[in-house]
Amino acid sequence: MSLSALLAAGQSPEPGGSLDEAAKQAGNAAGWVEQNWSTWLNTGLRIVLIAAIAIVLRIAVRRALTKLIERMNRSAQAVEGTALGGLLVNAERRRQRSEAIGSVLRSVASFLILGTAALMILGAFQINLAPLLASAGVAGVALGFGARNLVTDFLSGVFMILEDQYGVGDSIDAGVASGEVIEVGLRVTKLRGENGAIWYVRNGEVKRIGNLSQGWSTAGIDVQLRPTEDLDQVGTVITEAAQQMAKEDPWTERLWGPVEILGLDTVLLDSMTVRVTAKTMPGKALGVERELRWRIKRAFDEAGIRMIGGVPAQPDEPSADPTASVAAPSAYASATSPQSLAATPIVPPPSISK
Repeated sequence: MSLSALLAAGQSPEPGGSLDEAAKQAGNAAGWVEQNWSTWLNTGLRIVLIAAIAIVLRIAVRRALTKLIERMNRSAQAVEGTALGGLLVNAERRRQRSEAIGSVLRSVASFLILGTAALMILGAFQINLAPLLASAGVAGVALGFGARNLVTDFLSGVFMILEDQYGVGDSIDAGVASGEVIEVGLRVTKLRGENGAIWYVRNGEVKRIGNLSQGWSTAGIDVQLRPTEDLDQVGTVITEAAQQMAKEDPWTERLWGPVEILGLDTVLLDSMTVRVTAKTMPGKALGVERELRWRIKRAFDEAGIRMIGGVPAQPDEPSADPTASVAAPSAYASATSPQSLAATPIVPPPSISK
């Protein structure tokens, strides 16, 4: 027998020792399981309960927000067909605003509920959350510095929607661009310019907003007349034309007040300017101004009041002699007249050749 075989035989464990050690390990394992199975069961049930509550709460909150948004849309649609509803309610604006608010609220609710549930589950596993929260804070700060423009646009869009600064259909002046709002988003607002161009304006870049479609608008026109016209007659004609306009559709809804004559704005040697103004529906001032100019001009023509730039006035005196502007005949017209002969240059006589 070789030496290696003897060494191998001497190192092989005895069968009795192996069985005893295996039985001891099995007993220890069974005892450990018996001591900890209640803890495992409690932890598992706690995790399942936390997850179930989080899912049910998230579904309930999202459904409640969805019903709230639908109720807002139904209330807007209920008055949309009426005259007052068409004036104060823009269905597309309310729909986009409610959808944006609902999207933000649903996202915030889901983040808060699921984030809280995740932290509670990690705590159930006896995991120290302090390093995790510290790392998340550092990562959030780094993300905030790296994507500060995106965060600024998003936050500006959220506050803009919540405060209802403008909406779909409004005519606004955002500084960087102006036009009619055709879409409102959390990051970008789309405007339709005067020439038909679509402007994409980031909400974070808007420093000021001038909304021309909220509250009321002012229609103002300047009427230039000759300084010799009777001001009382001019005022009467303008008032009658404005009153007739206010009685007809659709101007009866677009005019929110009587047309006022503010008086003389300027008085010059060859003209005078009468200022006329009226309070109108938001965004309808331009149409009211055009219609008011049309009616005032037609009323002036009927009353014989001439405006600056119109047909010049005809003189009342009889026409003068048409030959008055013809110059008298000149004495230099005849070549034999003394004046023509005196003005004729002296020509030297021709030389006589010898």
